[in-house]
Amino acid sequence: MAQLVGVMTTSHVPSIGVAMDTGLTFDPYWKPLFDGYGPAKDFVRDLAPDITIVVYNDHGLEIFLDRVPTFGVAAAPEYVSGDEGWGPRNIPAFKGDPAFSWHLIEHLVAQEFDLTMYQELQVDHGFTVPMSIAFGGRSGEIAAWPTRVVPINVNCIQYPLPQPRRCFKFGQAIRRAIDAYPGHERVMILGTGGMSHQLQGERAGFMQPAFDRMFLDQFAPNPQALIDLPLGTYMKEAGHEGAELIMWLVARGAMNADINEVYRHYHVSASLTAAGLGCYVNA
Repeated sequence: MAQLVGVMTTSHVPSIGVAMDTGLTFDPYWKPLFDGYGPAKDFVRDLAPDITIVVYNDHGLEIFLDRVPTFGVAAAPEYVSGDEGWGPRNIPAFKGDPAFSWHLIEHLVAQEFDLTMYQELQVDHGFTVPMSIAFGGRSGEIAAWPTRVVPINVNCIQYPLPQPRRCFKFGQAIRRAIDAYPGHERVMILGTGGMSHQLQGERAGFMQPAFDRMFLDQFAPNPQALIDLPLGTYMKEAGHEGAELIMWLVARGAMNADINEVYRHYHVSASLTAAGLGCYVNA
């Protein structure tokens, strides 16, 4: 069967991609953030995943407010960076794995998760930035991605959002599907989004390091504490967009009850967003 070999969680701030693509990663503003990504790259290189499941939210590139799926799984043979208003990123296309994707879809639907299925999909910064952090060079440069990908998107833009507990259970269902796959693929999950930030309204620019550090402290040893938090608490304590942390809970749900934190990085701020990262393996 396939094996879940590890999880990486990370913020997906669009300006991180811009800093990579314009050669600013050694700039004094950006250097402390990018200095912290080195151990995560080593972690991912050692995992050597054949397939990477990227749990992210689309920010209006392919999903608009007139139709917003709660959960969606893509099954295309290839994915490219889309134009979010400043042009597509100059990075290679991502190779998909339709057979594995359809396996996931079939198992998730059988476990009573009603999905939107994509046979074509462009990906935005929510997907491309974490992939560059995990697999790219210091400035995101890469000749070809060393892993096949499965994009899974979660609604974080239009209410009602899925509850934290539902996201955790979604991750558990993904794990059961991975375990049931007949191949021997090594699978990694990237849980993306957050940490605390808000981009509009009276609290635009809001960040809350105390809440972020609590979340990071509880993520590995006590996910139940994070599952039990009402969604409204996430928005109050981490900001409107900070609710993206529910996508980290998808990744946590896919892991064993007992896990080891291999590495953690936290930085305030990356374009008015608290940027966090974690690397985890099953105990």
